[in-house]
Amino acid sequence: MNDGRRHLRRHGVRRTQEQRRTETRRRLLDATADALADLGWSGLSTTEVARRAGVSRGAQQHHYPTKMALVAAALEHLLDRLRADYERAFAELPPERRDVAGALDLFWEAMRQPSALALLELGLAGRTDEDLRALSVDLSERVIQIIKEVFRDLFPESLPADQVDTLIRGVFALLVGLSLQNSLDGDARGNQARVLAQLKDFARLLVPEQGTVPGTTPDPTPRELTP
Repeated sequence: MNDGRRHLRRHGVRRTQEQRRTETRRRLLDATADALADLGWSGLSTTEVARRAGVSRGAQQHHYPTKMALVAAALEHLLDRLRADYERAFAELPPERRDVAGALDLFWEAMRQPSALALLELGLAGRTDEDLRALSVDLSERVIQIIKEVFRDLFPESLPADQVDTLIRGVFALLVGLSLQNSLDGDARGNQARVLAQLKDFARLLVPEQGTVPGTTPDPTPRELTP
Protein backbone atom coordinates (compact mmCIF):
# COMPACT_ATOMS: atom_id res chain seq x y z
CA MET A 1 0.00 0.00 0.00
CA ASN A 2 1.45 3.37 -0.96
CA ASP A 3 1.93 6.27 1.48
CA GLY A 4 -1.05 8.21 0.10
CA ARG A 5 -3.48 5.35 0.67
CA ARG A 6 -2.08 4.71 4.16
CA HIS A 7 -2.52 8.41 4.98
CA LEU A 8 -6.15 8.33 3.83
CA ARG A 9 -6.97 5.29 5.96
CA ARG A 10 -5.07 6.54 9.00
CA HIS A 11 -7.02 9.78 9.02
CA GLY A 12 -10.34 8.22 8.12
CA VAL A 13 -10.60 9.96 4.76
CA ARG A 14 -12.60 7.96 2.25
CA ARG A 15 -11.70 8.33 -1.39
CA THR A 16 -14.52 9.04 -3.80
CA GLN A 17 -15.36 6.62 -6.59
CA GLU A 18 -13.84 9.04 -9.10
CA GLN A 19 -10.61 9.22 -7.09
CA ARG A 20 -10.41 5.42 -6.99
CA ARG A 21 -11.09 5.27 -10.71
CA THR A 22 -8.38 7.85 -11.44
CA GLU A 23 -5.87 6.05 -9.22
CA THR A 24 -6.57 2.67 -10.85
CA ARG A 25 -6.15 4.13 -14.32
CA ARG A 26 -2.91 5.84 -13.35
CA ARG A 27 -1.53 2.56 -11.99
CA LEU A 28 -2.54 0.72 -15.17
CA LEU A 29 -0.96 3.34 -17.42
CA ASP A 30 2.26 3.45 -15.38
CA ALA A 31 2.41 -0.34 -15.43
CA THR A 32 1.88 -0.43 -19.20
CA ALA A 33 4.59 2.16 -19.81
CA ASP A 34 7.02 0.28 -17.56
CA ALA A 35 6.20 -3.08 -19.13
CA LEU A 36 6.77 -1.64 -22.59
CA ALA A 37 10.15 -0.33 -21.48
CA ASP A 38 11.14 -3.64 -19.87
CA LEU A 39 9.61 -6.15 -22.29
CA GLY A 40 8.95 -4.34 -25.55
CA TRP A 41 5.85 -4.77 -27.69
CA SER A 42 6.36 -8.51 -28.21
CA GLY A 43 6.48 -9.18 -24.47
CA LEU A 44 3.64 -6.90 -23.46
CA SER A 45 0.42 -8.55 -22.26
CA THR A 46 -2.61 -7.28 -20.40
CA THR A 47 -2.06 -10.03 -17.83
CA GLU A 48 1.42 -8.67 -17.08
CA VAL A 49 0.10 -5.11 -16.90
CA ALA A 50 -2.62 -6.10 -14.42
CA ARG A 51 -0.04 -7.92 -12.30
CA ARG A 52 2.31 -4.95 -12.22
CA ALA A 53 -0.54 -2.54 -11.46
CA GLY A 54 -1.82 -4.76 -8.63
CA VAL A 55 -5.34 -4.96 -10.06
CA SER A 56 -7.49 -7.82 -11.29
CA ARG A 57 -7.83 -8.66 -14.99
CA GLY A 58 -11.49 -7.74 -14.66
CA ALA A 59 -10.61 -4.27 -13.37
CA GLN A 60 -8.11 -3.80 -16.18
CA GLN A 61 -10.68 -4.78 -18.81
CA HIS A 62 -13.28 -2.54 -17.21
CA HIS A 63 -11.10 0.53 -17.70
CA TYR A 64 -9.42 -0.52 -20.96
CA PRO A 65 -11.37 -3.28 -22.75
CA THR A 66 -8.65 -4.06 -25.31
CA LYS A 67 -4.88 -4.18 -25.41
CA MET A 68 -4.80 -1.48 -28.08
CA ALA A 69 -6.99 0.85 -26.01
CA LEU A 70 -4.68 0.32 -23.03
CA VAL A 71 -1.53 0.93 -25.07
CA ALA A 72 -2.94 4.05 -26.76
CA ALA A 73 -3.81 5.59 -23.40
CA ALA A 74 -0.47 4.53 -21.91
CA LEU A 75 1.46 6.15 -24.75
CA GLU A 76 -0.16 9.53 -24.18
CA HIS A 77 0.46 9.13 -20.44
CA LEU A 78 4.11 8.25 -21.09
CA LEU A 79 4.61 11.17 -23.45
CA ASP A 80 3.22 13.57 -20.85
CA ARG A 81 5.56 12.07 -18.27
CA LEU A 82 8.60 12.33 -20.56
CA ARG A 83 7.76 15.94 -21.43
CA ALA A 84 7.42 16.92 -17.77
CA ASP A 85 10.73 15.21 -16.94
CA TYR A 86 12.46 16.97 -19.84
CA GLU A 87 11.18 20.45 -18.95
CA ARG A 88 12.14 19.91 -15.31
CA ALA A 89 15.65 18.80 -16.33
CA PHE A 90 16.08 21.84 -18.58
CA ALA A 91 14.96 24.18 -15.80
CA GLU A 92 17.56 22.62 -13.49
CA LEU A 93 20.44 23.25 -15.91
CA PRO A 94 22.88 26.03 -14.98
CA PRO A 95 21.86 29.29 -16.75
CA GLU A 96 24.86 29.13 -19.08
CA ARG A 97 23.75 25.71 -20.37
CA ARG A 98 20.14 26.68 -21.07
CA ASP A 99 20.76 27.01 -24.79
CA VAL A 100 19.96 24.90 -27.82
CA ALA A 101 23.06 22.76 -27.25
CA GLY A 102 21.96 21.99 -23.69
CA ALA A 103 18.48 21.21 -24.98
CA LEU A 104 19.94 18.76 -27.52
CA ASP A 105 22.11 17.11 -24.86
CA LEU A 106 19.02 16.50 -22.73
CA PHE A 107 17.05 15.25 -25.72
CA TRP A 108 19.82 12.81 -26.64
CA GLU A 109 19.93 11.59 -23.04
CA ALA A 110 16.14 11.13 -23.05
CA MET A 111 16.27 9.21 -26.34
CA ARG A 112 18.52 6.59 -24.73
CA GLN A 113 16.28 5.95 -21.73
CA PRO A 114 14.25 2.69 -21.59
CA SER A 115 10.91 4.49 -21.93
CA ALA A 116 11.98 6.30 -25.12
CA LEU A 117 13.48 3.12 -26.55
CA ALA A 118 10.18 1.37 -25.88
CA LEU A 119 8.39 4.05 -27.91
CA LEU A 120 10.92 3.59 -30.68
CA GLU A 121 10.43 -0.17 -30.65
CA LEU A 122 6.69 0.31 -30.81
CA GLY A 123 7.08 2.53 -33.85
CA LEU A 124 9.23 -0.08 -35.60
CA ALA A 125 6.80 -2.87 -34.74
CA GLY A 126 4.06 -0.95 -36.55
CA ARG A 127 5.89 -1.54 -39.82
CA THR A 128 4.78 -5.19 -39.89
CA ASP A 129 1.80 -5.18 -37.50
CA GLU A 130 -1.38 -3.97 -39.21
CA ASP A 131 -3.20 -3.39 -35.93
CA LEU A 132 -0.33 -1.32 -34.57
CA ARG A 133 0.49 0.67 -37.71
CA ALA A 134 -2.07 3.46 -37.33
CA LEU A 135 -1.12 3.90 -33.68
CA SER A 136 2.57 4.03 -34.61
CA VAL A 137 2.00 6.72 -37.23
CA ASP A 138 -0.02 8.78 -34.77
CA LEU A 139 2.70 8.26 -32.13
CA SER A 140 5.40 9.64 -34.42
CA GLU A 141 3.36 12.73 -35.23
CA ARG A 142 2.48 13.23 -31.56
CA VAL A 143 6.15 13.09 -30.56
CA ILE A 144 7.07 15.64 -33.23
CA GLN A 145 4.23 17.91 -32.12
CA ILE A 146 5.41 17.78 -28.50
CA ILE A 147 9.01 18.53 -29.52
CA LYS A 148 7.82 21.57 -31.49
CA GLU A 149 5.76 22.79 -28.55
CA VAL A 150 8.69 22.41 -26.16
CA PHE A 151 11.03 24.14 -28.62
CA ARG A 152 8.66 27.11 -28.91
CA ASP A 153 8.42 27.28 -25.11
CA LEU A 154 12.20 27.20 -24.64
CA PHE A 155 13.22 29.34 -27.63
CA PRO A 156 10.26 31.58 -28.47
CA GLU A 157 10.38 33.52 -31.76
CA SER A 158 13.84 32.17 -32.59
CA LEU A 159 12.85 30.68 -35.97
CA PRO A 160 9.87 30.91 -38.35
CA ALA A 161 7.23 28.24 -37.75
CA ASP A 162 7.74 26.54 -41.13
CA GLN A 163 11.47 26.21 -40.51
CA VAL A 164 10.88 24.82 -37.02
CA ASP A 165 8.65 22.05 -38.40
CA THR A 166 11.19 20.95 -41.02
CA LEU A 167 14.19 21.17 -38.70
CA ILE A 168 12.47 19.32 -35.86
CA ARG A 169 11.53 16.48 -38.21
CA GLY A 170 15.09 16.29 -39.47
CA VAL A 171 16.65 16.35 -36.00
CA PHE A 172 14.17 13.78 -34.73
CA ALA A 173 14.92 11.41 -37.63
CA LEU A 174 18.66 11.84 -37.05
CA LEU A 175 18.45 11.15 -33.31
CA VAL A 176 16.18 8.13 -33.86
CA GLY A 177 18.85 6.65 -36.10
CA LEU A 178 21.60 7.46 -33.62
CA SER A 179 19.66 5.97 -30.72
CA LEU A 180 19.12 2.74 -32.66
CA GLN A 181 22.85 2.47 -33.29
CA ASN A 182 23.61 3.41 -29.68
CA SER A 183 21.35 0.64 -28.40
CA LEU A 184 23.53 -1.82 -30.32
CA ASP A 185 27.07 -0.59 -29.71
CA GLY A 186 26.88 2.00 -26.91
CA ASP A 187 28.87 4.37 -29.15
CA ALA A 188 32.01 2.29 -28.65
CA ARG A 189 33.84 4.22 -31.41
CA GLY A 190 32.52 7.67 -30.52
CA ASN A 191 30.81 8.16 -33.89
CA GLN A 192 27.49 9.19 -32.37
CA ALA A 193 29.18 11.70 -30.07
CA ARG A 194 30.89 13.32 -33.07
CA VAL A 195 27.62 13.56 -34.99
CA LEU A 196 25.91 15.10 -31.96
CA ALA A 197 28.74 17.63 -31.50
CA GLN A 198 28.40 18.82 -35.11
CA LEU A 199 24.62 18.95 -34.75
CA LYS A 200 25.00 21.20 -31.70
CA ASP A 201 27.42 23.49 -33.55
CA PHE A 202 24.91 23.86 -36.37
CA ALA A 203 22.05 24.43 -33.93
CA ARG A 204 23.98 27.20 -32.14
CA LEU A 205 24.26 29.06 -35.44
CA LEU A 206 20.51 28.92 -35.94
CA VAL A 207 19.44 29.53 -32.34
CA PRO A 208 22.17 31.47 -30.51
CA GLU A 209 19.96 32.76 -27.68
CA GLN A 210 19.70 30.99 -24.35
CA GLY A 211 16.44 29.19 -23.70
CA THR A 212 13.74 30.19 -21.27
CA VAL A 213 12.58 28.14 -18.33
CA PRO A 214 9.08 26.68 -18.99
CA GLY A 215 6.39 28.64 -17.19
CA THR A 216 8.37 31.88 -17.10
CA THR A 217 8.21 34.98 -19.26
CA PRO A 218 11.18 35.60 -21.58
CA ASP A 219 13.27 38.70 -20.88
CA PRO A 220 11.98 41.36 -23.31
CA THR A 221 15.28 43.28 -23.20
CA PRO A 222 17.07 42.97 -26.58
CA ARG A 223 20.41 41.18 -26.42
CA GLU A 224 23.50 43.08 -27.49
CA LEU A 225 25.43 41.49 -30.33
CA THR A 226 29.07 40.76 -29.62
CA PRO A 227 31.62 41.29 -32.35
